Amino acid sequence: MAELKAKTTADPLAALPSAKELMQQIALKEAEKASAAMRETSAADAEKKALIEKFSKASGVSDEERMARAAAIIKRAANNGLTEVEIGRFPNELTTDRARAINQREPGWEKTLTGLPKELYDFWEKHLKSQGYKIGFQIVDFPGGRPGDIGMTLRWN
Repeated sequence: MAELKAKTTADPLAALPSAKELMQQIALKEAEKASAAMRETSAADAEKKALIEKFSKASGVSDEERMARAAAIIKRAANNGLTEVEIGRFPNELTTDRARAINQREPGWEKTLTGLPKELYDFWEKHLKSQGYKIGFQIVDFPGGRPGDIGMTLRWN
């Protein structure tokens, strides 16, 4: 027992890692965090790129099918007491000016739309506008202080 006591009291710092070892452990953990963050960013970027590519092309949805979808969305929202519904959200890359005109509410901003957002705007103008529906486009986030995603809402109030 005296021998055990002598071992534990002889060098109480033996169980304590050195400052250098601690810094190495911290550096490894930080590197792991940075690597995970880079993987997440890469995955998010790839997902956004695929979304932009998909939304840049014609949807292939007929006006009849789009009308049926719109009617279902509008009826469901109205049954829940709503007077507007978000019909979509898209990256600013689907405008010709990265959403500057939308953000500034410039006349003719709708001419900057491309792909699916343009299809939806044209559908509204052709079929829903005359029925008293209003469409709104606004920036919903500002990453780095610049316009980011754009939200589209359909209103009937």
